[in-house]
Amino acid sequence: MGFLDFVNDAGLRTLDSWLRSRSYITGYGPSQADVASFKQIKATPEAAKYPYAYRWYEHIFSYESEFSSLPGDPSKAYTTYGPEQSEMVVNPKDAPAAEEDGDDDLFGSDDESEDEEAKKVKEANLAAYKKKKEGKTKPAAKSMVTMDVKPWDDETNMKELESNMRSIEIDGLTWGASKLVPVGYGISKLQVNLVVEDEKVSIDDLQGQIEGDEDHVQSTDVAAMQKL
Repeated sequence: MGFLDFVNDAGLRTLDSWLRSRSYITGYGPSQADVASFKQIKATPEAAKYPYAYRWYEHIFSYESEFSSLPGDPSKAYTTYGPEQSEMVVNPKDAPAAEEDGDDDLFGSDDESEDEEAKKVKEANLAAYKKKKEGKTKPAAKSMVTMDVKPWDDETNMKELESNMRSIEIDGLTWGASKLVPVGYGISKLQVNLVVEDEKVSIDDLQGQIEGDEDHVQSTDVAAMQKL
């Protein structure tokens, strides 16, 4: 029969009962079965009332950004999963005791009666899960900077100035578009956009390197900065 409507109490109790001895709707890892079921729940299940459904919901929520890449058939309805016969538990005392069968809880405690092969599968999946989580790294914080580079006078060779500036190479620095902006008396400043990784590039140090071209550069200013 599969799951019932999770909007009502009977449906959530069926889900909670199903997850008493399971970490996922099917198998030993998150799949489209979990995604389909998760999307039918409009609010986080009450922890006190549906402890197993709550634990599962919070765990699957951590995969939300990966839903589309999880294995399984995304076209299958959530009602195709769950018990073959609806386990409508009206009262917690009527809930059936957890069955000690082959559906081992991926994150549960080891039991001496567990089948050795099932234990190996569980341990392998847990190791893979931890490795996947440890392998995720936060993207580097970056900033987009608009910098004004001012020449000495109207006789300064701006092409040479820009060429010298762009020859500066720093890990985490990416030069962008530039343009000449008139400032008066026939003088134009060079306005350039650049992207920097905040932990790798010091704007003050970069300005110092640009101003090191004393034959062309009088000074530099940061006109704008925006976090990406």
